[in-house]
Amino acid sequence: MIDISLVILCAGNSSRFEHKSKKQWLRIDDEPLWLYVVNRLKKSFNFTKIIIVSSPLELKYMENFSDDFTYVCGGNTRQQSLKNALQKVTTSSVMVTDVARSCVPLEVLNRLIEAHFEADCIVPILNVSDTVVYENETLNRDEVKLIQTPQLSKTEILRKALNTDIEYTDDSSAIKANGGTIKYVAGDIQSKKLTFGNELKDITCLKEPSKNFFTGFGYDVHAFEDKKPMFLGGVNIPCEYGFKAHSDGDVLIHSIIDAILGAIGAGDIGEFFPDTDEKYKGADSKVLLKEIIEFTYNVGYEIINIDTLIVAQQPKINPFKQEIKSSLAKIINMPKQFINIKATTSEKMGFIGRKEGVAVHSVATLKYYDWTKE
Repeated sequence: MIDISLVILCAGNSSRFEHKSKKQWLRIDDEPLWLYVVNRLKKSFNFTKIIIVSSPLELKYMENFSDDFTYVCGGNTRQQSLKNALQKVTTSSVMVTDVARSCVPLEVLNRLIEAHFEADCIVPILNVSDTVVYENETLNRDEVKLIQTPQLSKTEILRKALNTDIEYTDDSSAIKANGGTIKYVAGDIQSKKLTFGNELKDITCLKEPSKNFFTGFGYDVHAFEDKKPMFLGGVNIPCEYGFKAHSDGDVLIHSIIDAILGAIGAGDIGEFFPDTDEKYKGADSKVLLKEIIEFTYNVGYEIINIDTLIVAQQPKINPFKQEIKSSLAKIINMPKQFINIKATTSEKMGFIGRKEGVAVHSVATLKYYDWTKE
C-alpha cells in the first residue's frame, strides 16, 4: 500500500462564479461542497493525511466542520496555495484536486493510483471530439487533450517543479516543464469543472441544500459616554452622549452581528473585530456589519429575518424605529419588513434604569442559500 496525502484546493474567491455563495460553500444537503468532495474521495482510498486549503478569512470557520483534516491558509494564486499545502505533506506521493471538480468518479481515482509507479505525475485527460482551431489554424484534434484533476504526483518532484516564479495552471504542467515524466489516464466527463455556475445543471451527483433553519442569539451592552455621537442601527440619534466603546459603540448592530454569527456557528464579533486591534478603534459599525453579511453569504447562507429588543431608559427609541429599520435593511440588503425593532425600559431598575447605558437582544433566523433556484 502506497502512502498518499490528499490536498483539496478551495481558497479561491469564486470571482467568476455567478451565485451569491462561493462555490466551495454551496450546500449539498447539509455539507458544504468542499466537505462533500473530501468525503467522496475518502471512499476511494485510505489517505495518510487530508489537507484542506482555505482562504484566510474562512480558515477558522472551516475548522469547525471536522477535526480529521489539516487546514492550511491559501495564497493569492493556485500555485502559492499548493506550495503552502505541500509544507504539511510528509508522504512520498500527493494527490491534488480542486474543489470545483465536485463529482469525480471513483474509477478515475483508481486509475490514477494503479498507474502511480509509471511516471512522476499521473493525469486524467479527456479526448476532444470537436474540431479545434488555434490562431485561425485547424489542429489535429487527436493530438489535443483536456487536462483534469485530481492529479497524483511524487511529492518531492512536485515541490521542486513549483519552486519557480512561473505560474502554472496545474501540477502536470509544472512537472513537465521541470523535466518530469507524465502518464495520462482516462478521465471522465462527469468530472466537469464548476466555474461559472451554469454547470450546476449538468453535475447530476449534487443534491439540493437541506431546508433546515438556523437561529442565532445576540446580546450587547454599552455604557454612556458624554459628548460622543450616538449611533443605533447606523442612525445618528440626537443626544448629548453616545456609547463608551472601542468602535463607534453601535450596540444594536453589535448585537445583530452576534446573532448572525451564532446562526452560522462562526463565533462572535470579538473574533472578527477584536477590541485589542487599533484598526477597529472608532470603527463605523455599519462597515463591520457589511463585512459580516458578505461573509455570511460567501459561506452559503441567506438571512430570513431579524428581531431585536432595545432595552433603554433613555434615549427614547420609538421616534426612530422606522429610520433604524430602513438603515438596517439597506446595510443587510433585505426587505425592511423582515427586520423588527422592539423597545422597552427596565422600569428604572439596574444600570439601565439609572440611565447609565443601553442593552440590546437580537435573534436572527437564516437558511442555506438555495443554488438550485438561480
